[in-house]
Amino acid sequence: MMTSQEDLFPGTRRALLHRIAVAQAEGRTPSLVAAVVRDGRAVWYGARTSVDGHGPDENVQYRIGSITKTFTAVLVLRLRDEGILDLGDPLEKHLPGTGAGEATIAELLAHTSGLAAESPAPWWERTPGSLRPELSDVLGEQPFRHPVGRRHHYSNPGYTLLGALVEELRGAPWEDVLRREVLEPLGLSRTSGRPSSPHAGGWAVHPWADVMLPEPAEDLGRMAPAGQLWSTTGDLAKFAAFLMHGDDRVLSAESVGEMRTPAAPAEPADLADGVTYGLGLQIRHGDGRRLAGHSGSLPGFLANLTFSVDDDVAAVVLTNCTSGLLPAAVSADLIRIVAEAEPRIPEPWRPLPEVEPSVLELAGQWYWGTQAFVLRLTADGGVSLEPLGATGRRSRFRANGDGTWTGLEGYYAGEVLRTVRRPDGSVSHLDLGSFVFTRQPYDETADVPGGVDPEGWRGIK
Repeated sequence: MMTSQEDLFPGTRRALLHRIAVAQAEGRTPSLVAAVVRDGRAVWYGARTSVDGHGPDENVQYRIGSITKTFTAVLVLRLRDEGILDLGDPLEKHLPGTGAGEATIAELLAHTSGLAAESPAPWWERTPGSLRPELSDVLGEQPFRHPVGRRHHYSNPGYTLLGALVEELRGAPWEDVLRREVLEPLGLSRTSGRPSSPHAGGWAVHPWADVMLPEPAEDLGRMAPAGQLWSTTGDLAKFAAFLMHGDDRVLSAESVGEMRTPAAPAEPADLADGVTYGLGLQIRHGDGRRLAGHSGSLPGFLANLTFSVDDDVAAVVLTNCTSGLLPAAVSADLIRIVAEAEPRIPEPWRPLPEVEPSVLELAGQWYWGTQAFVLRLTADGGVSLEPLGATGRRSRFRANGDGTWTGLEGYYAGEVLRTVRRPDGSVSHLDLGSFVFTRQPYDETADVPGGVDPEGWRGIK
């Protein structure tokens, strides 16, 4: 990934540096490194450190904790795209005998499996993985805390099971599969299961005094797919670009888009914070911006990768302290700084290629009952249906190649839009999941369910 600091205006670069400097100082962390990605490549790197004359660069490794889960989710989605599994399959179908097999693969990805948040004591993040050599050691005697599929409950053991699933279906260790199928194709040469110099050491900073304590860096063993990886801002900048745009060598743009689509019901506290969860990605809404990504923490390290698809901007923040700052907030601010100071330049308007007359004649105003909508043709060959007033359901639709379209979002996601024609070939109405859209409110010439009063519209006599 080519990088040019000159891609951003000097004022923008200074604002980014100021934000991470405040974070490092107020968060009292030994060091903090960050990156910003725009238009698919890194355009800024920054670092702040408590060591004079030393600034870690984009090649210094930090532990990234649960950002590892996003990598594991990518491996699972690859298995789905190859037809080896379905996300609706129960785990038992592919990995029998775990005691948690009733949960589906999608539920494990979205943390709706009902599994416990953590493995049984002792605290797995500060003890050797050799203490938990088997999946039964990770799950314990009572692995479930909630009914399967009923609520979002973040589960580290759930991603351990997904890593074991990858190993079972690929016939190789999780880290070997990850290296072969994701790290090498994307050029992430500084991402690994164990630290490789140069790397930062993990520290705990005393909450009430400016002194530090080194944290242990344990090999997590079976728990590795939930939080083992070490990486750099350089590598995670590339990974962020992949999560925004896809890469057919790893996952298509459609599949990474599925990862950042909400798949779990939000808990009340999450609703207040505007947070939901997709398939291996957290989704947040705030300040009019939709953000996706993942945070990570292990003793001695905090990490965050966040991106805004609409702005085509991503940010990575890595630091080597156990607590004291919120990297997700810093990442969101870095994105906001760039998006507001240097807003994305839209692509030039271009006319559509040749359009079928039978499709073009559908463009314009339609009515569902008395509510006005407009149907537009979109550049990708689909259509959009939007209310003309302040309220109403809206959706984009993908062309199916047979004169019908399938909804992509909102209430109409998955619903089929089709044109109903009269015997003479003229358009009678649009049918959308049994809803009838007509050219005039309750058009008496169309097949409106329940019929239209023959006396027509009238005032009060």
